[in-house]
Amino acid sequence: MLFNSVAFAIFLPIIFILYWTCPAKFRCFYLLCVSYWFYMNIDVKYPALLFYITAASYGLALCLDACSPLRLRKTVFITGLLAIAAPLFFFKYYAALFPGRAASIQFMLPVGISFYTFQALGYFIDIYRRKYPAERHFGHYCLFICFFPQLLSGPIGRGDGLLPQWKQEHPFDAAQVSYGLKLMAVGYFRKLVVAGLLAPAVDAVYDNPGSYTGLIFPVATLFFAIQIYCDFSGYTDIAIGCAKLFGINLPDNFKSPYFSRSIREFWGRWHISLSTWFRDYVYIPLGGSRAGRFRRALNLMLTFLASALWHGAGATYLAWGALHGLYRILENLFYNISEKRNRKHGKKQNKVRNKIWDNIWDKANTAARYFLTFTAICFAWIFFRADSLSDAWRIISLSFRGITDFYNYLKTAVIFLDMDYGYMLYLCLPLLFLAVYDYASMKMDVIGYISSRKGWIRYPLYILFLLAILLFSEKGVSTEFYYFKF
Repeated sequence: MLFNSVAFAIFLPIIFILYWTCPAKFRCFYLLCVSYWFYMNIDVKYPALLFYITAASYGLALCLDACSPLRLRKTVFITGLLAIAAPLFFFKYYAALFPGRAASIQFMLPVGISFYTFQALGYFIDIYRRKYPAERHFGHYCLFICFFPQLLSGPIGRGDGLLPQWKQEHPFDAAQVSYGLKLMAVGYFRKLVVAGLLAPAVDAVYDNPGSYTGLIFPVATLFFAIQIYCDFSGYTDIAIGCAKLFGINLPDNFKSPYFSRSIREFWGRWHISLSTWFRDYVYIPLGGSRAGRFRRALNLMLTFLASALWHGAGATYLAWGALHGLYRILENLFYNISEKRNRKHGKKQNKVRNKIWDNIWDKANTAARYFLTFTAICFAWIFFRADSLSDAWRIISLSFRGITDFYNYLKTAVIFLDMDYGYMLYLCLPLLFLAVYDYASMKMDVIGYISSRKGWIRYPLYILFLLAILLFSEKGVSTEFYYFKF
């Protein structure tokens, strides 16, 4: 069942009313049943796999928690990692490792398996590290793994953040419900309006790159960068907002990532639950930044390659991960060179400083860093979206063909887009709104700020926002979310 489907629009109000009318002691069990039914609605076979990963991680974590001898703990730990991760490796990498055999086996990647497997693995590793005791209540642990708002595409929760919430009483909070609904509306705007408007142009170009040349490739890449962000962050907004309707707080997953001044900052703002997962469970165990520079660079590259493999076994994903690993290594290198130069020569301070000029310089420097970071990210997105490395190379090599005749270079792109100038202006309006919203979100809670305004200000804004979703949304409401394929 998709968040952007008519079925979900009927499903959510019903379960919301039943949840708050249900006695408090039965609410966790009720949510558990609803979550399994939600998953079963996608495919009746999926809940069996979900239950296996849940039961395996629960039972092995209890065994791990009870073990004292170090050798036995390590044996249980390795066994548990293999048992929990085995289904993910089979469904995700069997076809890549055994293409001949895979052709005779008809199976598809179960939706959400990458997310709830990583959630179970993170919990299991935390128990091994004795970060917190293993959960004894099987029902609470099941709900930790299968809670329906986050089940299909995260955010990936941590045991110490989510498990305690199932043990707490959650009195009905109208303000939290109101906030959740508004956050869901923002998510639907991102998905139905922005991602929905851009997806057709992106698919047309990237699914058939041999038919295009010139500026259309950079335009399609820019569109894809915005599409994948709005599609995934839209899902996250809906998931977090939906959880708030039931009194549950999920972790943030996006914080205006395209307003980042470095690749490091970008990964602190993009898919936060996954990037911190790889930091805590891959990068730091490899040695992190505690070793020498070469080892730190190797650890970064291995971590980004592991992240690439999480997305898929294709060469394009590996190229995307390697690029981001290279970006981070180069950032560290230039930072170290800059620090050395500052320590050697010191910073030259003018006796009389021009504050106006300094302010202009700082703003220009910040804008340049925004632009360079975003450009590097978009370049890497080419490999992420392309169907093959040869397609990616064609897109890169032909992106600037004909640029010397700039008028025709621009005109050709407009023709390929099959849009008139009025429609292109129409397309810019939701993009402008998104940019303003994301920029403001770096400094304040926009939803909270608007909610605190007087009624004659906020209610017209709510109505205009809902009208914008209705007017600008052109695709069918059942369009699948992009990250479901992972």
